[in-house]
Amino acid sequence: MERLDEAITATTTIVDAHTHLFPSAVISGRERYLENDSWFSELFTHPKSIIVGPAELTASMDEAGIDRSIVSGWPWRDAGLCREHNAFLAEVAATSDGRIEWLGIVSPTSPDAQRDARTCFELGAVGLGELNADAQGFAWDDSECLDAVVEVCEAAGRPLLLHASEPVGRRYPGKGLATPDRLLPFLARHPRLSVVAAHWGGGLPFYELMPEVAALTRNVVYDSAASTYLYRFDIFPTVLAIVGAERVLFASDYPVLTQPRFLRRVRNAGIAPSALGKVLGGNAERVFRLPSLKQEATD
Repeated sequence: MERLDEAITATTTIVDAHTHLFPSAVISGRERYLENDSWFSELFTHPKSIIVGPAELTASMDEAGIDRSIVSGWPWRDAGLCREHNAFLAEVAATSDGRIEWLGIVSPTSPDAQRDARTCFELGAVGLGELNADAQGFAWDDSECLDAVVEVCEAAGRPLLLHASEPVGRRYPGKGLATPDRLLPFLARHPRLSVVAAHWGGGLPFYELMPEVAALTRNVVYDSAASTYLYRFDIFPTVLAIVGAERVLFASDYPVLTQPRFLRRVRNAGIAPSALGKVLGGNAERVFRLPSLKQEATD
């Protein structure tokens, strides 16, 4: 099986659909951002918590054999910080030879959120996210403030990545309260929106065994970010059996998890060979409308 998996991945563009990068000003001036953003503080107060720049990500991708990473903007509450982060990610992507793509971040409660979302796509973002209700001070189940942002995503034909969390289980930094019951009203409100639900949607795939939930989640795909901290790795074949091979994205949440080890574990998670290529890259290429790097190389 491992040799067959290696043959599949050799012909598949491997895409890590959920990573994070920060500008050098944030890395060198961490203390100032800890004081000014509560969510950043929750995740990065501990001195051993890691924040990285483009060089570290590229080196990690090379070690793991990952062809492309999609970088999520940090869910700053301050719209100005969102704009600064977007400008940084746009520059990184433009100089990456196609290896790094990015998602724009906006503060949904800002009166300029719609304009900022449009600017992200003008700068080359392949989607928006990771929007986070706990970090940014809005509610998914009372989401009128999100309508303007959703309108821009739908017009651009681009997905929205949202932070999700489990209603049960242990507490941990960054968990939050974006549980499936809070996400479903948002999905019902925006049935045409392409959604990527991070962290396995907080367990939302399991509720898709209920027909009324499956009807609301037909445009949702699930990323596997931070799986090691959340579930046993047999969650991969389990969720694939429920939602299908086209609706799961390989995603590490780097640097929260190391890419080489995470990729090895996913490849050994019991995913059927017919689904492995889709999970490792094909689905991300489709959802984020990415050109295939290996197709380009062949041409």
